[in-house]
Amino acid sequence: MSRGVKFFVGKRKTAIARAMIRKGSGKVRINGVPIEVYTPEVARMRIIQTLLLADPIARQYDIDVYVRGGGFMGQAEAASIAIARALVGASRSKRLRNVYLNFDRVLLAGDPRRTEPKKFGGPGPRRRKQTSYR
Repeated sequence: MSRGVKFFVGKRKTAIARAMIRKGSGKVRINGVPIEVYTPEVARMRIIQTLLLADPIARQYDIDVYVRGGGFMGQAEAASIAIARALVGASRSKRLRNVYLNFDRVLLAGDPRRTEPKKFGGPGPRRRKQTSYR
């Protein structure tokens, strides 16, 4: 590991994102793709929203995010969490931490919700076959 590089992790559902942050000029890449051309657009906006909240600080760092697992939106939210944690951790800014906590606490704290496993007697975790007693 070279000097000045830090790693941070963000998780959402089954998606796991690892963010590598270092001093730079504000370039952000997701799995090697620049954020400006990352698709789908909904996922790109979710990630850009995190960067806009930290506007002056985010331009001082280059961030590379590697994300695996889950769907495209779960990956986008995991990347957002990893980026937010990386910016707060690298800058050590109390103001930025409070901005993220006031906007959306999940960006720093994470979201523990997971899918419930399927059970017997029905097609899903809660639904059951109907019964009739007449």
